[in-house]
Amino acid sequence: MKIRRAERKDMSGITKLLEQVLSVHHEGRPDLFKADSRKYTDDELAEIILDDEKPVFVAQDEDGMIKGYAFCILIQLLDNHIMTDIRTLYIDDLCVDESCRGQHLGAALFDYVTRFAQKKGCYNVTLNVWACNEGAKYFYEKCGLKPQKIGMEMILPAEDPGE
Repeated sequence: MKIRRAERKDMSGITKLLEQVLSVHHEGRPDLFKADSRKYTDDELAEIILDDEKPVFVAQDEDGMIKGYAFCILIQLLDNHIMTDIRTLYIDDLCVDESCRGQHLGAALFDYVTRFAQKKGCYNVTLNVWACNEGAKYFYEKCGLKPQKIGMEMILPAEDPGE
């Protein structure tokens, strides 16, 4: 398995994996995630792939098939009133094809991303994980991540139309 920066030719493989991620999220939170949708249009995906501040990495097998990806965003707040000037690599999305799970490809992708972040002078690597995605939470904990902050919600009851 080869891990490298994504190219436009990888878009169809990436899109298939984005569909798998959407399916997991829709199953866990159908109130938030649509069943048949796309996270990015082809134009948006092509633009992201070319953006050096939003690097996308892919894992490609020996047959040239894309079996995993990591969408990343380099972030640095400068001269913020309360936050320090650290540089962060935020993992917006990491996915391994369902057919390859359990083969340590996710760990290899994560390791590649963290080494990239170190080379870019990042202080930390951050990400968000949906509470309904227990497998992802377990995976990230095994990779050494710890909660930095916790998002919370309260779903409000529908308003009674008679009131």
